[in-house]
Amino acid sequence: MSLEKLKLSKQLVTAMTDAGYISAKEIQAKTMSRILGGQDIIAVAPEGSGKTTNYVLGVLMRFKYTADEAPKVLILVPTKEKVLEVIAEFEKLNRNKNLRIMGLYGTGGTEQDVLDLVDGVDIVVALPTRARAIYLKLGLNTSKLQMFIVDDAEMIVKQGMQLPVAELARSAGKCQHLIFTTVVHEKLNNMIDQFLNFPTTLEVEDLGDSQANTHELILYPVPNFKTKINLLNLLLRDDEVFDKVVVFVNTRLTAQKLGKSLHSAKPGAVSVLNPLFFDEEGFDHIEDFKETPEARVLIVANEGTATLDLSGIPFLFHFEVPEQKETFLSRIVKTDDEEVVAITFSTDMELVEVKKIEQSIGKKLTVMELPEDLVIDKVAKSKGGIDKSRIVKEKNVAPQGGGAYHDKKESNTKDYNYGIGQKAKMTMKKKHG
Repeated sequence: MSLEKLKLSKQLVTAMTDAGYISAKEIQAKTMSRILGGQDIIAVAPEGSGKTTNYVLGVLMRFKYTADEAPKVLILVPTKEKVLEVIAEFEKLNRNKNLRIMGLYGTGGTEQDVLDLVDGVDIVVALPTRARAIYLKLGLNTSKLQMFIVDDAEMIVKQGMQLPVAELARSAGKCQHLIFTTVVHEKLNNMIDQFLNFPTTLEVEDLGDSQANTHELILYPVPNFKTKINLLNLLLRDDEVFDKVVVFVNTRLTAQKLGKSLHSAKPGAVSVLNPLFFDEEGFDHIEDFKETPEARVLIVANEGTATLDLSGIPFLFHFEVPEQKETFLSRIVKTDDEEVVAITFSTDMELVEVKKIEQSIGKKLTVMELPEDLVIDKVAKSKGGIDKSRIVKEKNVAPQGGGAYHDKKESNTKDYNYGIGQKAKMTMKKKHG
């Protein structure tokens, strides 16, 4: 789509062209008219899709310069690096030399920031925690805000900064709200529901033009760590299908914890690669695991583990999504005719990494519904709030709403659901039939 069709000013089109932007990105084409129309939106798109440039253009189009001291635009981002990136994007595209932009990202005293704000500023780009600290000292005036923008919202939630975002948004009163994120899930909704009313959600999926040749990839969205344990125990009951399994976790401590949490009818069935303690069931080499008939499940920590020879292992579980996508990709790219099923468990907080993986391989993981007899652990709510010491166990009697459990479009619904064991058996029958 051409830049002209975004209905930007000639000045902005010229600035975009001078900056090397040839055409509009899909997310910009989908959202710009709504931004310019003053609507509240939630824009969902992957990394590198042009979200930051999108709202910078929107701000520059909507902003009308006046000499007020209070800022007109507040942009909240998760890191100092992002603050500087956003300011740089404004400086690249802005031709109005009177525009005053300020970043709030320090960790020390707030006195200088307060003094700079008193001098007058039009646009503030800030970490939520820093902006809130200055607001509480009456240094940040939000009464004149016209636009309230949250970028990389999923990372802000992951870092636990929902409270300052919600407080600042409520303090701003009536203004336009723009939320930009790579994923939408329950915790993100819990944050923005505190200040957004009837926003329009616009989503773009950019998986690239080429697909990697991978093993069969399956994703189970789960609410929390304990439910992951319940799910793994439930699936591994089928020892006929899951006769040789490697389970990946992020740390050796998690490997130790998981090893003690998995049920095993036979001694030596569950073991850890390079265990923390000498008295734990384990192996020093994966080849020893492969050659030991009674050893069925090997738990492997991503940290400190060199590349492993996974040949002959038909099932790979990513109990935790690796922090580096390259770790995941190195295991699932198909290099021979061996049939392997790679199964990933993901909480809402890990969906960001899942999206990056999907973008890298050019296709989506197949999402499986949770088994009906899975026990889902939920944090119980008491009158005084959340009591984290109490866990309520519930059977999965229906699809869960919100977060990773989005209601399906009617065209995507089905009246059947193969369990992973059945699916694996069918795969093996195809292989040997």
